[in-house]
Amino acid sequence: MARSSKTFDTESVLDSSRALVPAVQRVNATVVKRGFWPKIRRMAGRLPFVEDAVALWFSARDPETPKATKAMLMAAMAYFVIPTDMLPDWFAGLGFTDDAAVIAAAVSLAGRAIQARHRDAAKALLQRLMRAD
Repeated sequence: MARSSKTFDTESVLDSSRALVPAVQRVNATVVKRGFWPKIRRMAGRLPFVEDAVALWFSARDPETPKATKAMLMAAMAYFVIPTDMLPDWFAGLGFTDDAAVIAAAVSLAGRAIQARHRDAAKALLQRLMRAD
């Protein structure tokens, strides 16, 4: 078998912003728009990662957050919103472990896109929600 003389060109790697599928982004945005805040209101104070989820929301809404990062954050939030994911939310004790993993992965991958102002806004909003209940 002849070996190819072609080498991997690191300069021509696919730009992540070109890999984003607009239809999928729209679906994720719609799912988040309809279900994120109702689920946050129900789960505030009951899930240890709710503050991270809300910080993701603030980061995704920030005009300074890169488009590819926003798409990833929206996908993670959509996964959180959908109740019939890998481990359905109604499984006692286990239902939110996959959601926690997805949110933690999104926080880790987003890195510096989730800034202190996003975390502060998430904390303040959750405190208001908790007082309202």
